[in-house]
Amino acid sequence: MDRKTLFASHVGQASWPVQHKHSCLCWFGLILLLVPGCSQKHHIAVGSKNFTEQVLLGEIIAQHLENRLHQPVDRKLNLGGTLLAHQALLSKDIDLYPEYTGTAFTNVLKRGGVTDPVVVLDRVRTEYLTGMQVQWLDPLGFNNSFAMTVRGEDARARHLETLSDAAADPTGFALGAGYEFLQRPDGYGSLNSAYPIRWIASPKSMDLGLLYTALLQKKVSIAAGSTTDGLLDKLDVKVLQDDKQAFPPYQACIAVRMDLLASAPEVRKVLSELSGKFTDASMRKMNYAVDVDHRQVAEVAKEFLQKSGL
Repeated sequence: MDRKTLFASHVGQASWPVQHKHSCLCWFGLILLLVPGCSQKHHIAVGSKNFTEQVLLGEIIAQHLENRLHQPVDRKLNLGGTLLAHQALLSKDIDLYPEYTGTAFTNVLKRGGVTDPVVVLDRVRTEYLTGMQVQWLDPLGFNNSFAMTVRGEDARARHLETLSDAAADPTGFALGAGYEFLQRPDGYGSLNSAYPIRWIASPKSMDLGLLYTALLQKKVSIAAGSTTDGLLDKLDVKVLQDDKQAFPPYQACIAVRMDLLASAPEVRKVLSELSGKFTDASMRKMNYAVDVDHRQVAEVAKEFLQKSGL
């Protein structure tokens, strides 16, 4: 029996006394709560951190869930930095969000000394599952590591290919970086531990969107960007190879609460369809589309899903 028929069978004609109508409406509301499927379902809440790539990934995940499950998804994107997003997951403000293996390994679990991507992912998976009841799904397919970037003209003139080359260069460098890079143990601290680079000025903390502008305007001579930054394919810049593996692997994965997977097993299958669908190049292209071409995140996300056959 559908809701309209059920309502009609209890309420009857409009000529009923008002108090009878109210009584039947109350019974109708109670029935809706008791009939399976009539009560409001929990909306899956997808979160993200507060930079373009994360917001894009969150939107892609949300759209994919909506397309497959045919139900609305709550978006809690642009939450803030790593620890804020992580806390939102643990406190059940969100059910899942995209995260990077190296970030979880060093900043959440406080581990270090490992650079093998397989080992890092395995340890993150194990500790999140046993200690937090959070499952890490298979990697999305790209690695977003720190990209220590210099101007192309400097790389050519000073013969810079690797970070070891930078450490051996007597001219020295002025660093521009985001706040997290300067504070995180896997960022500035790891860089300095592996490479004795000569710093000719105190690091300049700035918004990530200003890094390459500052570099090209010679306000800094090396910038701590990301390997999936859209501008890397467009500017005359050089990413110096991390030849001593100072930075851990940063494979992007979806971290999702186990209670969601237990209550809605189909979610795991849907989310797993995104594994392996991304590349470093495709992520750079999408980041560029939003940051430089100023396209809407939802539009870029929809286009990605369509091109990926999802």
